[in-house]
Amino acid sequence: MKIIILGAGQVGTTLAANLVSEDNDITLVDNEAERLLALQDKHDLRVVNGIASSPRVLREAGAADADLVVAVTNSDETNMIACQVAYTLFNTPTKIARIRSTDYLREKNKLFQSDVIPIDHIISPEKLVTDEIVRLIDYPGALQVSHFAEGRISIVVVKAYYGGPLVGYALSMLKEHLPHIDCRVVSILRQDKVIRPQGSTIIEAGDEVTFICATIHIKAIMSELQRLEKPYKRIMIIGGGNVGSGVAKRLEEQCSVKLIERNPERATALAERLSKTLVFCGDASDQSLLFEEHIENIDVFLSLTSDDEANIMAALLAKRLGAKKAMVLIQRMAYINLLQGGTLDIVVSPQQATISALLGHIRKGDVGNVVSLRHGIAEALEIVVHGEANSSHIIGRKISEIKLPTGVIIGAILRGEDVMVARKGLVIEENDRIVVYVSDKKYIPEVEKLFQPSAFFI
Repeated sequence: MKIIILGAGQVGTTLAANLVSEDNDITLVDNEAERLLALQDKHDLRVVNGIASSPRVLREAGAADADLVVAVTNSDETNMIACQVAYTLFNTPTKIARIRSTDYLREKNKLFQSDVIPIDHIISPEKLVTDEIVRLIDYPGALQVSHFAEGRISIVVVKAYYGGPLVGYALSMLKEHLPHIDCRVVSILRQDKVIRPQGSTIIEAGDEVTFICATIHIKAIMSELQRLEKPYKRIMIIGGGNVGSGVAKRLEEQCSVKLIERNPERATALAERLSKTLVFCGDASDQSLLFEEHIENIDVFLSLTSDDEANIMAALLAKRLGAKKAMVLIQRMAYINLLQGGTLDIVVSPQQATISALLGHIRKGDVGNVVSLRHGIAEALEIVVHGEANSSHIIGRKISEIKLPTGVIIGAILRGEDVMVARKGLVIEENDRIVVYVSDKKYIPEVEKLFQPSAFFI
Protein backbone atom coordinates (compact mmCIF):
# COMPACT_ATOMS: atom_id res chain seq x y z
CA MET A 1 0.00 0.00 0.00
CA LYS A 2 1.29 3.47 -0.88
CA ILE A 3 0.78 5.75 2.14
CA ILE A 4 1.63 9.44 2.60
CA ILE A 5 1.95 10.57 6.22
CA LEU A 6 1.74 14.33 6.72
CA GLY A 7 3.49 15.45 9.91
CA ALA A 8 6.62 13.95 11.45
CA GLY A 9 5.67 14.57 15.06
CA GLN A 10 5.40 11.75 17.58
CA VAL A 11 2.23 10.30 16.04
CA GLY A 12 3.49 10.54 12.45
CA THR A 13 6.89 9.00 13.19
CA THR A 14 5.42 6.22 15.36
CA LEU A 15 2.87 5.40 12.65
CA ALA A 16 5.60 5.36 10.00
CA ALA A 17 7.72 3.02 12.13
CA ASN A 18 4.70 0.71 12.56
CA LEU A 19 3.92 0.57 8.84
CA VAL A 20 7.31 0.70 7.14
CA SER A 21 8.17 -2.86 8.17
CA GLU A 22 4.91 -4.24 6.74
CA ASP A 23 5.70 -4.04 3.04
CA ASN A 24 4.20 -0.56 2.66
CA ASP A 25 5.58 2.28 0.55
CA ILE A 26 5.76 5.16 3.08
CA THR A 27 6.41 8.83 2.32
CA LEU A 28 6.73 11.19 5.28
CA VAL A 29 6.13 14.94 4.81
CA ASP A 30 7.21 17.65 7.25
CA ASN A 31 8.58 21.18 7.17
CA GLU A 32 11.59 20.39 9.41
CA ALA A 33 14.37 19.07 7.18
CA GLU A 34 16.71 17.91 9.97
CA ARG A 35 14.02 15.77 11.56
CA LEU A 36 13.21 14.16 8.21
CA LEU A 37 16.85 13.33 7.47
CA ALA A 38 17.22 11.64 10.87
CA LEU A 39 14.10 9.56 10.23
CA GLN A 40 15.24 8.64 6.71
CA ASP A 41 18.51 7.34 8.13
CA LYS A 42 16.60 5.25 10.68
CA HIS A 43 13.76 3.86 8.53
CA ASP A 44 13.29 2.67 4.96
CA LEU A 45 11.01 5.47 3.76
CA ARG A 46 10.88 8.51 1.49
CA VAL A 47 10.79 12.02 2.92
CA VAL A 48 9.58 15.30 1.43
CA ASN A 49 10.35 18.64 3.04
CA GLY A 50 7.60 21.26 2.83
CA ILE A 51 4.15 22.43 3.92
CA ALA A 52 1.80 19.44 4.15
CA SER A 53 -1.15 21.19 2.46
CA SER A 54 0.87 22.48 -0.52
CA PRO A 55 -0.23 21.04 -3.91
CA ARG A 56 3.42 21.03 -5.03
CA VAL A 57 4.55 19.15 -1.94
CA LEU A 58 1.71 16.61 -2.18
CA ARG A 59 2.49 16.07 -5.86
CA GLU A 60 6.17 15.50 -5.03
CA ALA A 61 5.14 13.06 -2.28
CA GLY A 62 3.24 10.98 -4.85
CA ALA A 63 -0.38 11.89 -4.04
CA ALA A 64 -1.38 11.18 -7.65
CA ASP A 65 -1.07 7.42 -7.13
CA ALA A 66 -1.24 7.15 -3.32
CA ASP A 67 -3.74 4.77 -1.73
CA LEU A 68 -3.99 6.73 1.50
CA VAL A 69 -3.16 10.15 2.97
CA VAL A 70 -2.87 10.42 6.75
CA ALA A 71 -2.77 14.04 7.93
CA VAL A 72 -1.43 14.22 11.51
CA THR A 73 0.31 17.59 11.65
CA ASN A 74 -0.15 19.75 14.76
CA SER A 75 -2.60 22.00 12.89
CA ASP A 76 -6.23 20.97 12.36
CA GLU A 77 -6.52 23.50 9.55
CA THR A 78 -3.45 22.15 7.72
CA ASN A 79 -4.81 18.60 8.05
CA MET A 80 -8.19 19.64 6.61
CA ILE A 81 -6.73 21.60 3.70
CA ALA A 82 -4.31 18.78 2.90
CA CYS A 83 -7.21 16.32 2.62
CA GLN A 84 -9.13 18.80 0.45
CA VAL A 85 -6.16 19.23 -1.91
CA ALA A 86 -5.52 15.47 -2.05
CA TYR A 87 -9.17 14.89 -3.01
CA THR A 88 -9.61 17.77 -5.46
CA LEU A 89 -6.30 17.59 -7.33
CA PHE A 90 -5.26 13.96 -6.98
CA ASN A 91 -8.45 12.03 -6.19
CA THR A 92 -6.72 10.15 -3.37
CA PRO A 93 -9.06 7.25 -2.41
CA THR A 94 -8.80 7.45 1.40
CA LYS A 95 -8.05 10.48 3.56
CA ILE A 96 -7.61 10.41 7.35
CA ALA A 97 -7.13 13.52 9.46
CA ARG A 98 -6.35 14.18 13.09
CA ILE A 99 -8.76 16.83 14.38
CA ARG A 100 -8.35 18.16 17.92
CA SER A 101 -10.57 21.23 18.16
CA THR A 102 -13.95 20.58 19.78
CA ASP A 103 -15.38 23.40 17.62
CA TYR A 104 -14.79 21.31 14.48
CA LEU A 105 -15.78 18.04 16.11
CA ARG A 106 -19.18 19.41 17.20
CA GLU A 107 -20.02 20.07 13.55
CA LYS A 108 -18.29 17.01 12.07
CA ASN A 109 -21.43 15.51 10.50
CA LYS A 110 -21.99 18.66 8.45
CA LEU A 111 -18.36 19.61 7.79
CA PHE A 112 -16.65 16.37 6.83
CA GLN A 113 -18.55 15.31 3.72
CA SER A 114 -17.23 14.62 0.22
CA ASP A 115 -18.87 17.80 -1.11
CA VAL A 116 -17.68 19.98 1.80
CA ILE A 117 -14.39 18.93 3.45
CA PRO A 118 -13.62 15.45 2.05
CA ILE A 119 -12.19 13.54 5.01
CA ASP A 120 -13.08 9.84 5.17
CA HIS A 121 -12.05 9.19 8.78
CA ILE A 122 -11.46 11.59 11.68
CA ILE A 123 -9.11 10.81 14.55
CA SER A 124 -9.57 12.83 17.75
CA PRO A 125 -6.76 12.06 20.24
CA GLU A 126 -8.51 13.87 23.10
CA LYS A 127 -11.69 11.82 22.72
CA LEU A 128 -9.74 8.57 22.40
CA VAL A 129 -7.77 9.29 25.57
CA THR A 130 -10.89 10.38 27.45
CA ASP A 131 -12.61 7.11 26.53
CA GLU A 132 -9.57 5.10 27.64
CA ILE A 133 -9.36 6.84 31.03
CA VAL A 134 -13.08 6.37 31.68
CA ARG A 135 -12.75 2.63 30.89
CA LEU A 136 -9.90 2.35 33.40
CA ILE A 137 -12.03 4.09 36.04
CA ASP A 138 -14.86 1.63 35.28
CA TYR A 139 -12.55 -1.36 35.89
CA PRO A 140 -10.44 -0.61 38.98
CA GLY A 141 -7.12 -2.47 38.95
CA ALA A 142 -6.87 -2.90 35.16
CA LEU A 143 -3.87 -1.51 33.26
CA GLN A 144 -5.61 -1.51 29.88
CA VAL A 145 -9.17 -2.28 28.78
CA SER A 146 -10.23 -2.30 25.13
CA HIS A 147 -13.61 -3.24 23.68
CA PHE A 148 -14.37 -5.02 20.40
CA ALA A 149 -17.43 -6.26 18.52
CA GLU A 150 -19.77 -3.44 19.59
CA GLY A 151 -18.47 -3.69 23.15
CA ARG A 152 -19.36 -7.38 23.53
CA ILE A 153 -15.75 -8.70 23.63
CA SER A 154 -12.85 -7.15 25.55
CA ILE A 155 -9.11 -7.55 25.88
CA VAL A 156 -7.78 -6.67 29.33
CA VAL A 157 -4.30 -6.25 30.78
CA VAL A 158 -4.04 -6.73 34.55
CA LYS A 159 -1.25 -7.37 37.04
CA ALA A 160 -1.46 -10.44 39.27
CA TYR A 161 -1.03 -9.83 43.00
CA TYR A 162 -0.86 -12.01 46.10
CA GLY A 163 -4.42 -12.57 47.27
CA GLY A 164 -5.73 -13.46 43.83
CA PRO A 165 -7.09 -17.05 43.98
CA LEU A 166 -5.22 -18.08 40.81
CA VAL A 167 -1.82 -16.70 41.90
CA GLY A 168 0.51 -19.59 42.63
CA TYR A 169 -1.61 -22.06 40.65
CA ALA A 170 -1.62 -23.40 37.09
CA LEU A 171 -3.62 -21.49 34.50
CA SER A 172 -5.78 -24.59 33.94
CA MET A 173 -7.28 -24.01 37.42
CA LEU A 174 -9.11 -20.95 36.09
CA LYS A 175 -11.78 -23.20 34.55
CA GLU A 176 -12.26 -24.98 37.89
CA HIS A 177 -12.60 -21.67 39.75
CA LEU A 178 -14.98 -20.19 37.14
CA PRO A 179 -16.67 -23.20 35.49
CA HIS A 180 -19.38 -21.15 33.75
CA ILE A 181 -17.10 -18.41 32.37
CA ASP A 182 -14.89 -18.72 29.28
CA CYS A 183 -11.65 -16.77 28.99
CA ARG A 184 -8.51 -16.96 26.85
CA VAL A 185 -5.21 -15.80 28.36
CA VAL A 186 -3.12 -14.74 25.37
CA SER A 187 0.04 -13.37 26.96
CA ILE A 188 1.95 -13.18 30.24
CA LEU A 189 4.71 -10.64 30.78
CA ARG A 190 7.04 -11.71 33.60
CA GLN A 191 10.05 -9.56 34.51
CA ASP A 192 10.03 -8.01 31.02
CA LYS A 193 9.97 -11.45 29.35
CA VAL A 194 6.97 -12.66 27.35
CA ILE A 195 5.64 -16.10 28.23
CA ARG A 196 3.26 -17.88 25.88
CA PRO A 197 0.63 -19.22 28.30
CA GLN A 198 -0.20 -22.91 28.54
CA GLY A 199 -2.52 -24.79 30.89
CA SER A 200 0.46 -25.79 33.04
CA THR A 201 1.81 -22.22 33.35
CA ILE A 202 1.92 -21.11 36.99
CA ILE A 203 0.63 -17.57 37.55
CA GLU A 204 3.09 -15.63 39.72
CA ALA A 205 2.63 -12.40 41.64
CA GLY A 206 3.82 -9.53 39.48
CA ASP A 207 2.84 -11.18 36.20
CA GLU A 208 1.20 -8.85 33.68
CA VAL A 209 -1.62 -10.96 32.25
CA THR A 210 -3.49 -10.21 29.02
CA PHE A 211 -6.80 -12.01 28.51
CA ILE A 212 -9.78 -11.96 26.14
CA CYS A 213 -13.34 -12.59 27.30
CA ALA A 214 -16.95 -11.49 27.00
CA THR A 215 -17.09 -7.97 28.42
CA ILE A 216 -19.63 -8.92 31.08
CA HIS A 217 -17.07 -11.30 32.65
CA ILE A 218 -14.12 -8.88 33.01
CA LYS A 219 -14.44 -8.33 36.75
CA ALA A 220 -14.98 -12.01 37.53
CA ILE A 221 -11.73 -12.92 35.76
CA MET A 222 -9.83 -10.01 37.29
CA SER A 223 -10.92 -11.24 40.73
CA GLU A 224 -8.90 -14.42 40.10
CA LEU A 225 -5.69 -12.44 39.59
CA GLN A 226 -6.01 -9.84 42.36
CA ARG A 227 -8.34 -8.78 45.11
CA LEU A 228 -10.93 -6.64 43.37
CA GLU A 229 -10.63 -2.99 44.26
CA LYS A 230 -13.67 -1.06 45.38
CA PRO A 231 -15.21 1.22 42.73
CA TYR A 232 -13.41 4.54 42.42
CA LYS A 233 -15.57 7.29 43.89
CA ARG A 234 -13.24 10.19 44.76
CA ILE A 235 -11.35 11.58 41.76
CA MET A 236 -8.92 14.50 41.55
CA ILE A 237 -7.95 15.83 38.11
CA ILE A 238 -5.01 18.11 37.35
CA GLY A 239 -5.42 20.10 34.15
CA GLY A 240 -8.58 21.57 32.67
CA GLY A 241 -7.74 21.09 29.00
CA ASN A 242 -9.86 19.08 26.58
CA VAL A 243 -8.90 15.76 28.20
CA GLY A 244 -9.22 16.89 31.82
CA SER A 245 -12.54 18.64 31.30
CA GLY A 246 -13.84 15.78 29.15
CA VAL A 247 -13.01 13.20 31.83
CA ALA A 248 -14.62 15.37 34.53
CA LYS A 249 -17.79 15.73 32.47
CA ARG A 250 -18.01 11.97 31.95
CA LEU A 251 -17.36 11.09 35.60
CA GLU A 252 -19.13 13.79 37.59
CA GLU A 253 -22.49 11.97 37.62
CA GLN A 254 -21.05 8.84 39.22
CA CYS A 255 -18.06 10.15 41.20
CA SER A 256 -17.07 13.03 43.43
CA VAL A 257 -14.73 14.98 41.13
CA LYS A 258 -12.32 17.80 41.97
CA LEU A 259 -10.41 19.58 39.20
CA ILE A 260 -7.41 21.88 39.63
CA GLU A 261 -6.66 24.29 36.78
CA ARG A 262 -3.80 26.82 36.87
CA ASN A 263 -5.30 29.40 34.48
CA PRO A 264 -7.91 31.63 36.26
CA GLU A 265 -9.98 32.33 33.14
CA ARG A 266 -10.06 28.67 32.16
CA ALA A 267 -10.96 27.66 35.73
CA THR A 268 -13.89 30.11 35.74
CA ALA A 269 -15.17 28.80 32.42
CA LEU A 270 -14.93 25.19 33.64
CA ALA A 271 -16.76 26.00 36.87
CA GLU A 272 -19.68 27.28 34.80
CA ARG A 273 -19.61 24.36 32.36
CA LEU A 274 -19.21 21.47 34.83
CA SER A 275 -22.32 21.17 36.94
CA LYS A 276 -21.13 18.80 39.67
CA THR A 277 -17.34 19.04 39.50
CA LEU A 278 -15.61 21.19 42.13
CA VAL A 279 -13.16 23.40 40.22
CA PHE A 280 -10.14 25.09 41.86
CA CYS A 281 -7.74 27.63 40.44
CA GLY A 282 -4.34 26.62 41.72
CA ASP A 283 -1.09 24.74 41.30
CA ALA A 284 -0.93 20.94 41.64
CA SER A 285 2.47 21.27 43.32
CA ASP A 286 0.92 23.31 46.16
CA GLN A 287 0.98 20.84 49.05
CA SER A 288 -1.26 22.98 51.22
CA LEU A 289 -3.97 22.96 48.54
CA LEU A 290 -3.72 19.18 48.22
CA PHE A 291 -3.92 18.75 51.99
CA GLU A 292 -6.90 21.12 52.22
CA GLU A 293 -8.72 19.03 49.62
CA HIS A 294 -7.92 15.80 51.49
CA ILE A 295 -5.56 14.21 49.01
CA GLU A 296 -5.26 11.23 51.39
CA ASN A 297 -8.89 10.31 50.64
CA ILE A 298 -8.56 10.44 46.85
CA ASP A 299 -9.07 7.09 45.08
CA VAL A 300 -7.48 8.15 41.78
CA PHE A 301 -5.30 11.18 41.05
CA LEU A 302 -5.31 12.02 37.32
CA SER A 303 -2.46 14.17 35.96
CA LEU A 304 -3.80 15.31 32.58
CA THR A 305 -1.97 18.50 31.59
CA SER A 306 -0.01 18.81 28.32
CA ASP A 307 3.31 18.89 30.20
CA ASP A 308 4.82 15.42 30.81
CA GLU A 309 7.22 16.55 33.52
CA ALA A 310 4.53 18.49 35.38
CA ASN A 311 2.23 15.45 35.21
CA ILE A 312 4.90 13.13 36.58
CA MET A 313 5.92 15.42 39.45
CA ALA A 314 2.31 16.17 40.44
CA ALA A 315 1.46 12.45 40.50
CA LEU A 316 4.56 11.55 42.53
CA LEU A 317 3.69 14.26 45.06
CA ALA A 318 0.06 13.10 45.26
CA LYS A 319 1.13 9.50 45.87
CA ARG A 320 3.54 10.59 48.60
CA LEU A 321 0.77 12.60 50.27
CA GLY A 322 -1.61 9.64 50.34
CA ALA A 323 -3.51 9.34 47.04
CA LYS A 324 -4.31 5.65 46.51
CA LYS A 325 -3.72 5.55 42.73
CA ALA A 326 -2.04 7.83 40.23
CA MET A 327 -2.83 7.87 36.51
CA VAL A 328 -0.60 10.00 34.29
CA LEU A 329 -0.94 11.30 30.74
CA ILE A 330 2.42 10.98 28.96
CA GLN A 331 3.22 12.25 25.46
CA ARG A 332 6.82 11.03 25.14
CA MET A 333 7.18 7.35 24.36
CA ALA A 334 10.58 7.21 26.07
CA TYR A 335 8.95 7.87 29.45
CA ILE A 336 6.22 5.23 29.22
CA ASN A 337 8.22 2.03 29.81
CA LEU A 338 10.16 3.82 32.54
CA LEU A 339 7.06 4.77 34.51
CA GLN A 340 4.39 2.10 33.95
CA GLY A 341 3.85 -0.12 36.98
CA GLY A 342 6.36 1.66 39.20
CA THR A 343 5.53 4.42 41.65
CA LEU A 344 2.94 5.63 39.16
CA ASP A 345 0.21 3.05 38.68
CA ILE A 346 -1.06 3.68 35.15
CA VAL A 347 0.41 5.60 32.22
CA VAL A 348 -1.91 6.69 29.38
CA SER A 349 -0.42 7.54 25.99
CA PRO A 350 -2.30 9.74 23.49
CA GLN A 351 0.11 8.53 20.82
CA GLN A 352 -0.72 4.85 21.35
CA ALA A 353 -4.46 5.59 21.41
CA THR A 354 -4.14 7.56 18.16
CA ILE A 355 -1.99 4.91 16.48
CA SER A 356 -4.53 2.22 17.39
CA ALA A 357 -7.34 4.24 15.81
CA LEU A 358 -5.31 4.95 12.69
CA LEU A 359 -4.31 1.31 12.23
CA GLY A 360 -7.98 0.32 12.28
CA HIS A 361 -8.42 2.26 9.03
CA ILE A 362 -5.14 1.13 7.46
CA ARG A 363 -5.15 -2.62 8.02
CA LYS A 364 -6.17 -4.67 4.97
CA GLY A 365 -9.49 -6.50 5.02
CA ASP A 366 -12.66 -5.74 6.95
CA VAL A 367 -11.04 -4.63 10.20
CA GLY A 368 -13.43 -3.16 12.77
CA ASN A 369 -10.98 -2.19 15.48
CA VAL A 370 -7.26 -2.33 16.27
CA VAL A 371 -5.63 -1.94 19.68
CA SER A 372 -1.92 -1.48 20.23
CA LEU A 373 -0.62 -3.49 23.20
CA ARG A 374 2.64 -3.70 25.12
CA HIS A 375 3.47 -0.16 23.98
CA GLY A 376 3.23 -0.95 20.29
CA ILE A 377 4.91 -4.37 20.13
CA ALA A 378 1.69 -6.43 20.08
CA GLU A 379 -1.73 -5.82 18.53
CA ALA A 380 -5.27 -7.08 18.82
CA LEU A 381 -7.51 -6.86 15.75
CA GLU A 382 -11.22 -7.34 15.17
CA ILE A 383 -11.65 -8.90 11.72
CA VAL A 384 -14.94 -9.68 9.97
CA VAL A 385 -14.69 -12.93 7.97
CA HIS A 386 -15.87 -12.81 4.34
CA GLY A 387 -15.96 -15.32 1.51
CA GLU A 388 -16.92 -18.96 1.14
CA ALA A 389 -15.26 -22.23 2.08
CA ASN A 390 -13.75 -22.60 -1.43
CA SER A 391 -12.31 -19.08 -1.44
CA SER A 392 -11.13 -18.75 2.17
CA HIS A 393 -8.26 -20.09 4.23
CA ILE A 394 -10.41 -20.20 7.35
CA ILE A 395 -14.17 -20.47 6.64
CA GLY A 396 -15.48 -23.98 7.31
CA ARG A 397 -12.35 -24.95 9.18
CA LYS A 398 -11.79 -25.75 12.81
CA ILE A 399 -9.47 -23.37 14.64
CA SER A 400 -7.08 -26.30 15.17
CA GLU A 401 -6.87 -26.71 11.36
CA ILE A 402 -5.96 -23.10 10.63
CA LYS A 403 -2.26 -22.47 10.07
CA LEU A 404 -1.76 -19.42 12.25
CA PRO A 405 1.60 -17.64 12.24
CA THR A 406 3.76 -18.01 15.35
CA GLY A 407 2.49 -15.86 18.20
CA VAL A 408 -0.95 -15.31 16.63
CA ILE A 409 -3.98 -16.42 18.67
CA ILE A 410 -7.67 -16.38 17.78
CA GLY A 411 -9.13 -15.16 21.06
CA ALA A 412 -12.89 -14.87 20.71
CA ILE A 413 -15.67 -14.72 18.13
CA LEU A 414 -18.93 -12.78 17.95
CA ARG A 415 -21.45 -14.78 15.91
CA GLY A 416 -24.78 -13.01 15.73
CA GLU A 417 -25.46 -12.17 19.36
CA ASP A 418 -23.30 -14.95 20.81
CA VAL A 419 -19.79 -14.44 22.21
CA MET A 420 -17.64 -17.56 21.89
CA VAL A 421 -14.16 -17.82 23.37
CA ALA A 422 -12.08 -19.65 20.79
CA ARG A 423 -11.57 -23.41 21.25
CA LYS A 424 -9.76 -25.86 18.96
CA GLY A 425 -12.94 -27.52 17.70
CA LEU A 426 -14.81 -24.30 16.88
CA VAL A 427 -15.56 -23.97 13.15
CA ILE A 428 -15.23 -20.51 11.56
CA GLU A 429 -18.27 -19.25 9.64
CA GLU A 430 -18.82 -16.38 7.22
CA ASN A 431 -19.52 -13.01 8.90
CA ASP A 432 -17.93 -14.11 12.19
CA ARG A 433 -16.30 -11.18 13.96
CA ILE A 434 -13.01 -12.56 15.21
CA VAL A 435 -10.69 -10.93 17.77
CA VAL A 436 -7.12 -11.93 16.95
CA TYR A 437 -4.11 -11.35 19.22
CA VAL A 438 -0.77 -10.82 17.46
CA SER A 439 2.23 -11.01 19.79
CA ASP A 440 4.53 -9.18 17.39
CA LYS A 441 3.33 -6.76 14.71
CA LYS A 442 5.81 -8.23 12.20
CA TYR A 443 3.24 -11.03 11.70
CA ILE A 444 0.48 -8.61 10.67
CA PRO A 445 0.96 -9.09 6.87
CA GLU A 446 0.57 -12.86 7.31
CA VAL A 447 -2.61 -12.34 9.35
CA GLU A 448 -4.05 -9.98 6.72
CA LYS A 449 -3.30 -12.48 3.96
CA LEU A 450 -4.79 -15.36 5.94
CA PHE A 451 -8.14 -13.60 6.42
CA GLN A 452 -8.49 -12.27 2.86
CA PRO A 453 -10.65 -14.32 0.44
CA SER A 454 -8.78 -15.54 -2.61
CA ALA A 455 -10.35 -16.42 -5.96
CA PHE A 456 -7.44 -18.78 -6.58
CA PHE A 457 -7.63 -20.58 -3.27
CA ILE A 458 -8.39 -24.28 -3.62
